[in-house]
Formats: sequence, C-alpha cells, structure tokens
Amino acid sequence: MKKKINEIFYSLQGEGCHTGTPAVFIRFSGCNLHCSFCDTQHEEGTPMTNEEIIKEACRYPARMVVLTGGEPALQIDKDLIDRLHREHRYICIETNGTTLLPPGIDWVTCSPKAESTVVIPRINELKVVYTGQDVETLREQLKADHYLLQPCSGQNISETVDYVMQHPHWRLSLQTHKFIGIR
Repeated sequence: MKKKINEIFYSLQGEGCHTGTPAVFIRFSGCNLHCSFCDTQHEEGTPMTNEEIIKEACRYPARMVVLTGGEPALQIDKDLIDRLHREHRYICIETNGTTLLPPGIDWVTCSPKAESTVVIPRINELKVVYTGQDVETLREQLKADHYLLQPCSGQNISETVDYVMQHPHWRLSLQTHKFIGIR
C-alpha cells in the first residue's frame, strides 16, 4: 500500500530532546486535526511504497529517522518500521497521539492538541505547543519521560520561559532550525 509523502529530507532535528542531531525526516501528508497554528503544509504529496521510502531515506548518512507530518500515525505500519530497523535506523515519531502506533518505534514525541484524546500508551517526550493553556492537567494525564513546552510559532518565547522557570518540571523547547535558517 502506498503512503502519501510530502517530502523526505536530511537536516538537524530542531526541537525537543534530540535537538542538534542529524536526521532524515519523512514527512507524511494529511492530518486528522486542523490546528490553527500548524506551520506545515501537508496536504500535497507523492504516493510511495515502503520500499521507495526506505530507498530515499537510506541515501543519507544519519542513523536517526523522524516520522513526522501531518500525522504520520495515520499511514505508518509495522512493515515500514521493521524495514527501517533492518537498515539500522533509530526511529522517532512526532505524533498528536490520537492514533495507536505500530510496535517498534524507538522514540515517541507526543504533541497533543486541544480537544483531542491521546490514545498512545507510551510517550518518551511530551511536547506541548504553549499558548498559555493549562498544561499541568496534560502533564498529570499523560505520563512521559520528558516534558517540554514550546512557544507557539516563536511568538510567545518570554511567556513560555517564564512558565518553565516557575514550573521546573517542564523544559523549554525552541524551534532552533528556524533560528539558524534550516529545514
């Protein structure tokens, strides 16, 4: 079955716990949510088989692969995960958490959105786009190894920093790729 791929590219991870790590990004098209602050144009895409995705991703030297979107959980399957592992890739996913994931993903970043229900059982990194909303309830409801707040589109950095300073169980996540001018 073909997946709709917006793009596959090589860059540095710009956000979260893996910031600065070289990675191959596989950006899937389409999402089940429509967030007003989404910075990704993810409706366009090219149909690709798992084999074609693997071939393109393995052109790059990085071991880390980030499945992103849109919402990658709508399209990924165990076969894709298994094939990436056979190529010795470390698989990360950035998901809104509303769709169950196939087994075998090495690192799960969940970025929940308002008025959606998170159903995934394991979260390595809870990354919340901060707009001043109640994040403590999210933290209590969603157990994770790491809790990160990210300013919304870089517009409320000082407010987010203040919040993290007052609530040190959170860490600041900046979109560093945007600051340094890379994808």
